[in-house]
Amino acid sequence: MKILLVSPRYIPYIGGVEYVVKSIAERLAKIGHEVTVLTGEPNTKQVREEFINNVKVIRWPTWTIREAYHIPKMRTKLIFTLKKLIREIDVIHVHSAHAVLPVYIGIKVKELNPDVKLIFSPHYHAHGHTLIRELMWQILWRKFIKKLVKYSNKIHAVSIIEAERIVRHYPEVKDKLVVIPNGIEEDVLRYKWKGQNSDYILYAGRIEKYKRLEVAIDLVSELNGLDYNLKLIIVGKGTYVPKLRRYAMRKIPYRVEFKAPLPRAKYLKLLANAYSVINPSLHEAFSILVAESLAIGVPAIVSETIFKIYMMYDQRFHESSIRQNTVFPNKLDELQSKLTKFKLFIIANINRETIETWNSITNKIVNLLYRVTTGKES
Repeated sequence: MKILLVSPRYIPYIGGVEYVVKSIAERLAKIGHEVTVLTGEPNTKQVREEFINNVKVIRWPTWTIREAYHIPKMRTKLIFTLKKLIREIDVIHVHSAHAVLPVYIGIKVKELNPDVKLIFSPHYHAHGHTLIRELMWQILWRKFIKKLVKYSNKIHAVSIIEAERIVRHYPEVKDKLVVIPNGIEEDVLRYKWKGQNSDYILYAGRIEKYKRLEVAIDLVSELNGLDYNLKLIIVGKGTYVPKLRRYAMRKIPYRVEFKAPLPRAKYLKLLANAYSVINPSLHEAFSILVAESLAIGVPAIVSETIFKIYMMYDQRFHESSIRQNTVFPNKLDELQSKLTKFKLFIIANINRETIETWNSITNKIVNLLYRVTTGKES
């Protein structure tokens, strides 16, 4: 098949959507599909094309404000480009309800040719993450999402939690909603947890206000009051780094270490040797960090939102009390009190075989979304 993926940004930019689109695109190309990624590029004034790992990448100039919005420039030229592209594609797969470029392209492609088969993966958080974005979301943006949802042949959610959010706001999509979780890289399965006696908790990902990393800092501070003697390592980048650094220095000086994104092998070694990972964000459709950690065997401290997401994998950890875990052995009553205070949960001892790799997930996307929608074989 000839497949067009649309993303707000693409590698080398780092982020959840960027990672998902890269993982799908490269595996689609590897199994013989002709794949094009149309993506936003804030650092150019001209359209640029390149091939990365057999994927054709068209980088379209965008206005980007604090790494958000991704508003396309040169829209007349963009419409001309879309007219050319849709004559040749079997499926267009649009990623992210939270950026202008993919939503605009999804709507325009369907208006240009109603017969084009459209898949929409919203990566849906349900609202904006600042006051201005929330106002824009409620007053204006959900109208455009509603139109794109209506135009889509299939809506793809990456978790049951995300599916529930989508149906709550757009109940008309229920009959065309498919839940397929994100995958993990195959290299993760070569690692096993070695951090039982480690001295650090790890967070890796975007560093933005909505990630609630102050909660991670507060928790480590209170765990150290229970003689855990831990530090917090935060790997990633984002607009919130300066404020978070200042908060960390006020709260637990010299016990929070910030690292830029790491080469893959170094990151996985750091992950496998962590005492645990932590993701306190309430606004997630999925968490790749948590999926990778659980596949390795690393315990995860998570928000209630993420805890519910991973119940779709394995119900057994929900039935186990903290006392049955082989991790976090110190002062269990006090530990439970701290977790309750911050509304956090521990996931440990999950069946790693329930977490699928991207090879498996991409096959599901082809078979359950693309082939069903187009009626075509590869």
